[in-house]
Amino acid sequence: MKPIREIIKLVRSIVPEGVFPGKGADGEASWPADGFHVLVTTVLSQRTRDQNTYNASNRLFSRYNDPASLSKADLDEVMELVRPAGFPKAKAKAVIEIARSIHEQFHDEVPRDLETLMTLPMVGRKTANCVLAYAFEIPAVCVDTHVHRISNRIGLVRTDTPEETEHALVQVVPKDLWIDVNSLLVRFGQTTCLPRNPRCPVCPVSKHCDYFFENFQPRQVR
Repeated sequence: MKPIREIIKLVRSIVPEGVFPGKGADGEASWPADGFHVLVTTVLSQRTRDQNTYNASNRLFSRYNDPASLSKADLDEVMELVRPAGFPKAKAKAVIEIARSIHEQFHDEVPRDLETLMTLPMVGRKTANCVLAYAFEIPAVCVDTHVHRISNRIGLVRTDTPEETEHALVQVVPKDLWIDVNSLLVRFGQTTCLPRNPRCPVCPVSKHCDYFFENFQPRQVR
């Protein structure tokens, strides 16, 4: 078994700040890290870059900063506000409906369980786990493409899908590190363990990484 704690420590040594839903290039998000804001921001973050998420979220929350107001918002206006995040119509419809459900069905309180969160529009396992972890600090393993790729590259798991990766990581990662898995590995995947041309020769995790031994050491021998 891989030394999980040491690997996380090494990753933290090069990306100490990690990530947070909606965090912009200049620092932390300018809105509260509560259930509503984290949920909406995480939905807006789907299939876009961090800075785009920050810009769209900042524009949206400057106009609609709570479930009640967003639930009554005009679709066309919200589409323009969230346009920097891409897919404006789908995301605008989703966040308005999410706000309506939170306001009317859950009395302005975001659910704190995975199954209920996943009944909301555009909320799958990854988004729901991010809300549990970042808004409520409930231990959860949030697996996006970075976490899935890196976990398999290093050899922490051998899985085919992000959902399989989530279930596998829960078995091998100590519970107190579950939140760190997403926060640190996402930033690690953006800066070092890149999708293409990963920076293995300068990566401190390489001594524990299956990908490094399979792809770099043979070349050095030749």
